[in-house]
Amino acid sequence: MSNDSTKAVRWSALIYIVIVSALGGLLFGFDSGVISGCEKGIQTEYGLDGFWHGFTVSVALIGTLIGAFGIGRPSDRFGRRKILMAMAILYLISAVGCAFPPNWATLVVMRFIGGVAIGGSSVVVPLYIVEIAPGPVRGRLVAMNQFNIVLGILVSYISNYFVALAIDNQTVVWQWCEQLAALFASGMTAEEVKWRLMFGVEAIPAFAFFLLLFSIPESPRWLMRFGRRDEAKEVLETIGDADPNATLDSIAASLSNASHGENVPLFQKKYLWPIFLAWSVAMFNQLSGINAINYYAPRIFESFEMGKNAALASTIGLGMINLTFTILAFFFIDWFGRRALLMFGALGTCVMHVLAGWQSSLGTNADPWIAIPAILGFIAFFAVSQGAVIWVFIAEIFPNAVRAKGQALGSFTHWFMCTIISWAFPIIATLSDTSLSYAFGFFACMTLLQFFFAWRLMPETKGGTIETLEKQIVK
Repeated sequence: MSNDSTKAVRWSALIYIVIVSALGGLLFGFDSGVISGCEKGIQTEYGLDGFWHGFTVSVALIGTLIGAFGIGRPSDRFGRRKILMAMAILYLISAVGCAFPPNWATLVVMRFIGGVAIGGSSVVVPLYIVEIAPGPVRGRLVAMNQFNIVLGILVSYISNYFVALAIDNQTVVWQWCEQLAALFASGMTAEEVKWRLMFGVEAIPAFAFFLLLFSIPESPRWLMRFGRRDEAKEVLETIGDADPNATLDSIAASLSNASHGENVPLFQKKYLWPIFLAWSVAMFNQLSGINAINYYAPRIFESFEMGKNAALASTIGLGMINLTFTILAFFFIDWFGRRALLMFGALGTCVMHVLAGWQSSLGTNADPWIAIPAILGFIAFFAVSQGAVIWVFIAEIFPNAVRAKGQALGSFTHWFMCTIISWAFPIIATLSDTSLSYAFGFFACMTLLQFFFAWRLMPETKGGTIETLEKQIVK
């Protein structure tokens, strides 16, 4: 951080702003991870077959499609911060609604609302951070969003485990949790209480996120879009921009065809290359199988002869590895660059899928001492590469005039593929004792293709301002 362009930065103010906005990522991760502890209880309580069980898990992902696809224009019209506030409210509604649904249909609707919040925040959080971060450290600051996503996943795994422990064990230490559950869950079985409490915990960080958003400013690039130069300059001065007037002049030039909020269409010839890049990176991110493993981790671990509680506890280890290697990516992304990390991660995840698929093909003869490390290794390679790169790269490659729409397109692609994979995975995985190997084999092929995409087609975007990148990528 010794670069001249960052010497004047007021790091305390900038880091605070980034941490608060990235809490949207923490809720994104929590909501994505909490279902892994709930899905079997939901299936049992409502008697769902494979199709409707997959639908119940994936309905949140259908919501993400709506949130991601529809958030670009409101974000351009109302501002990044107001939209994040709206997402916080949706997270809160979803958490409370999923904890106390009177029937299966209500649960589905509440999961859908949570999905809308995930989709919207997956667009607006990295968009906001990119628009406020200095170029030399932009990658690692946007990676704070990914850090919070995996932190949220880990917190959900830990929360799920201790909620289950609190209901299963009759110890004094956990007595308070049992008493709390009894207040709201009279007449319910222990398994029903478990998954409801798992969902309900999310209401706490959702409410905190909403309150903290009042303490951060609007994006300076959004303010400039509406001709609010004085307010934009004040924001840049707050974070210690070395030359606010020069930065504002550069932003103004980039926004010359989008002054005062003019609607600039994304789908035009000059934006075809960044559109293709965003689509490809987002597609391959999900075809790696990351959310199939995140959503169904306990079920996958149980398939390798681990007991129910042991499988649930193992997800904490998975979350810890995800978090640890995301922290490494935080340091590497502005050093090695986006492209090198993606190539490295694609090869690593491919090898791990091959190992996991090989063991899955052995059925009851599988060796968990090979299979489980392979799955954890996949998470490590993914976290240090694809997981950190996707939201940074997509937010960087689009010009100011269409960045929100471009980010929405990339996020929509990500969640569309996630919906398909997450819905299909439990159907394929339960076809036979060895059918899980088909899924791992498919993911291995996709990550190998991703390596060739990064090697031959993907440009490097580290360093420089986003206005400089615009000149390089948009011809």
